[in-house]
Amino acid sequence: MEYQKNPMRGIRGAITVDRDNSDEIAQATLLLFETMMKKNHLEPDDITAVFITVTHDLKSAFPARAIRQIEKYRFLPLMCAQEIPIEGTIKRCIRLMMIAFCPNVSHEAIRHVYMREAQNLRRDLKGENNG
Repeated sequence: MEYQKNPMRGIRGAITVDRDNSDEIAQATLLLFETMMKKNHLEPDDITAVFITVTHDLKSAFPARAIRQIEKYRFLPLMCAQEIPIEGTIKRCIRLMMIAFCPNVSHEAIRHVYMREAQNLRRDLKGENNG
């Protein structure tokens, strides 16, 4: 087996919601998070931290709360922040950056997940890594 210098990988994902509603934000966050876990064959202990951002038009809930309420992720470091409000960018979008322990997995093998309208963020991954 060849030694891998850095067994940590960043895994990106994004999803949109139809409206600024706490239940919808929680459901979308969990769908995205669980899809990222499944597509990358990850277990809870593989995850080091998750950074979550939301666009400025989502103000009714912290997406991290939805993940933290699942017992196996209770102590997972999660952080929420607001995206830079650039004119013309996608609306009502939740983005995740998952830092995970992925030994023997190349950058190219990571499955990034872009769902709903967020698929437009990474058209180069359309049909390849989207949920």
